[in-house]
Amino acid sequence: MTDTALGRPDPRAGVRASAPRVFLMTGAVALIMAVISRSLEPSIEFALEALLGASVGLAASRWVVPASWWRHNRLWACAGLIAAIVTVPVTAAIVASAVILRHAELFPADIAQIVASVFAVSVVMTGLAMAMRRLPTQTHAAPAGAPPAKFLARLPAKLAGAELFAVEAEDHYLRLHTSLGQDLILLRLGDAIAELEGLEGAQTHRSWWVAKSAVADVAKLDGRAVLTLKDGAEVPVSRGFVKDLRAAGWL
Repeated sequence: MTDTALGRPDPRAGVRASAPRVFLMTGAVALIMAVISRSLEPSIEFALEALLGASVGLAASRWVVPASWWRHNRLWACAGLIAAIVTVPVTAAIVASAVILRHAELFPADIAQIVASVFAVSVVMTGLAMAMRRLPTQTHAAPAGAPPAKFLARLPAKLAGAELFAVEAEDHYLRLHTSLGQDLILLRLGDAIAELEGLEGAQTHRSWWVAKSAVADVAKLDGRAVLTLKDGAEVPVSRGFVKDLRAAGWL
């Protein structure tokens, strides 16, 4: 998801989209614990507690964490708040399991230790969820009175003044798609995207950056999203970028 007002990637999308991976990782750890302990009981308890925490964390990332924190990249604050919220039900589940199932006697110091452990694990798991998801690199329209995007100065003379539709990586070169035709320049796509700030667009594929205003049509081809530009060029959309570009109003 993105902040549609600013066009910035929203790490909430990273947390939600990586949920299946987090759940799979939880199951894998539970399986390893079962093999090591030669008992299913502790691994099942761990899996249930971890899944409870992951579910609460996903809900908190969407409904509790202030949207402004995501917009201003206060990721540690987001992770801390999510972990604090997750800590409450998970700690309650662990304590209830210990007291009811194992008839353990817990003292305040024991509960404090559980709280600290759950909070630490929750911070790590939230960080992993954010890191697992790759968001499309987006560029943003320049404010009124700002100089044009630096990349436009790289347009060859025959394309000077043209509307830039897209930039396509071809080996060590970039193919420029414009309203006046195409041409090649020697530059890396990553460096080009850094200079494209000032134009509203996004990386739709590892080899493509596209100007949002250049998209003439959106279709599906063999189950994948494809953008058709004003010049007729067809641009693939990576599966990993689909949800975020849809949230930004591209698809």
